[in-house]
Amino acid sequence: MPPRVVDPRVTEQRNPRTQQIDLADPLGIVDLMNAEDQEVPRAVATQRAQIAQAISAAETAFRAGGRLFYVGAGTSGRLGVLDASECPPTFGTDPEMVQGIIAGGTPALTSAQEGAEDRVENARRDLDERGVRAGDFVVGIAASGTTPYVRVALEHAKSLGARTAIVACSPPPEATLAASDIAIVAVTGPEVVTGSTRLKAGTATKLILNMITTGAMIRLGKTFGNLMVDLRATNAKLTDRSERIVAEVTRVEREEARALLARAGGRVKLAIVMHALGVTSEEARRRLEEAGGVIRRVVPGAPPPVA
Repeated sequence: MPPRVVDPRVTEQRNPRTQQIDLADPLGIVDLMNAEDQEVPRAVATQRAQIAQAISAAETAFRAGGRLFYVGAGTSGRLGVLDASECPPTFGTDPEMVQGIIAGGTPALTSAQEGAEDRVENARRDLDERGVRAGDFVVGIAASGTTPYVRVALEHAKSLGARTAIVACSPPPEATLAASDIAIVAVTGPEVVTGSTRLKAGTATKLILNMITTGAMIRLGKTFGNLMVDLRATNAKLTDRSERIVAEVTRVEREEARALLARAGGRVKLAIVMHALGVTSEEARRRLEEAGGVIRRVVPGAPPPVA
């Protein structure tokens, strides 16, 4: 009998606990998958210090006018694009501030682009087309840790003077680590379905990306307590949320909150500072700019908003 071939990548190995999942009934499948998913937050927690470093790197880039780029292929690339696309409606950011780059381009978001992750020459081109430069922060995402497109993207970003990080769920090779200033490696173990990294690895990746952008935005002052104060009211739901936040923080009635927002041009943060200091929107904007956008620096001793 020939020797068994075992892939060194953890995400490609067979999971002994799910080898008979095809014999399970629907409830049994749910239980097996749920049991495996319990390991994800524990794996992410082992990388807490590295994720914190990435938050600081993103904050530093943003405060200096730089940007955050996620680069990946397949599921990893889609998760990067997803996290980037949710920053403008959540935190009121310019779409250029956080960007997702996926191997194969826009078509790869909805359909597999075979071989895209192996076309390393496209990695350099894709970064150059976005104008990646010194001062930016480029985060490569590769569940297996071995995606060639991601490795070359990180090498190119580093050569341009950008800071770099890798997010992986299996230990990356030395070449990828050498191109990464920060290595976030949350080893989630073999998947429920062998090699299907949209499962545990995908969940871990989403958690990590959420932490990086949310943490950086909090550091930039885009929340007051745990309330979003830099959101853009682009639809009825967000308009309602804006009014509720202003009313809750300032302790005024909904109608007064609506009027405050109108004078603030719809900007929640400005409305809060205007009310707290009794100033115009222009003065509130000036003071916030001087304080790096952080409300608590503008209104010393401001209590945390409570429910």
